[in-house]
Amino acid sequence: MNNRLIIVEGLPCSGKSSTSAFAASVLEKRGKVCFVDEGTGNHPADYEFHALAPAGLLADEEKVVALADYSGELFDQLLPHKIYDGLPWETEMPLMLGKWRQFVANRDESATYVFNCVLLQNPMCETMMRFGFPEEVSREYIGRIAEIIRPMEPVVIYLQNTEIAASVENAAKSRPGWLDAVIPYHVEGMYGRSIGAEGFDGYVRCLEERQRRELRILADLPLTSLVVENPQKDWASAREKIRAFLEKL
Repeated sequence: MNNRLIIVEGLPCSGKSSTSAFAASVLEKRGKVCFVDEGTGNHPADYEFHALAPAGLLADEEKVVALADYSGELFDQLLPHKIYDGLPWETEMPLMLGKWRQFVANRDESATYVFNCVLLQNPMCETMMRFGFPEEVSREYIGRIAEIIRPMEPVVIYLQNTEIAASVENAAKSRPGWLDAVIPYHVEGMYGRSIGAEGFDGYVRCLEERQRRELRILADLPLTSLVVENPQKDWASAREKIRAFLEKL
C-alpha cells in the first residue's frame, strides 16, 4: 500500500489525534509510514503557523515564513499576515492549493502518509466559519484539493459525533483555557454571526452544522472513506473497525 494518503477527520474532541496515531501504528506493520499530527508547525501539506510577509518587510518580494522563527516587533508585524486568520480568501486559497501541489510533487513515494484534519476541518474552518461562505464554495475548494491528491489514492476516516456538547465539555476539563479561545473564533466568525451564535451553545450549533456539511461533502468526493459513528461510546470496537478497513486497502 505504498504512496497512499490516509486522512482522519471529525469535529474537535472526536478523537482525531489518537485515531491518526492508531492508524499509523496499523500501517507501520506493512511498510514506511509518515504520520503528521495537527499542530506540528511544519506540516508538509499545510501552513499551520505561517505568514505571507509583504514585499519590503523581509525581502523585495512577498515571502512565506514560519512565524515560530520570529519574535518581538518583527513577529508583531508578521502576525496580521498570518495565512490562516489574516489573509483575504483570494490570497489564501491559491497559497494553500500550491502547498498541496508541492506536497504531492515532493512526497516520498515509498511511504504511506497519515494526516489529521487537513482535508475537511481546516478548509471548513476557513470557508465556513471564518468567511461565512455557502456550502458550495467549501465543496468546490475541497474538491480541488481532492483532485490534487488523487494520485495518492487518498482515504478518509471520519469520526462522526452525535453527542458534540458532551464530548467538548469532557475534553475541556483537560484543556485549560481552550474553550475561551475556540468559542469566540466560532461565534464571532462570519458564519457564527450569521446565525446569531452566542457562547457555548452557539459554538455547538456551529459544530453541528459543520459536521452536517462535511458529511455531505465527503459523500460526494471521489475517494474511499469510512464513517465511524460515535466512536467515543466504544473505542475498542471503533478501532477494530478502523483496523479491518485499513487492512483491506
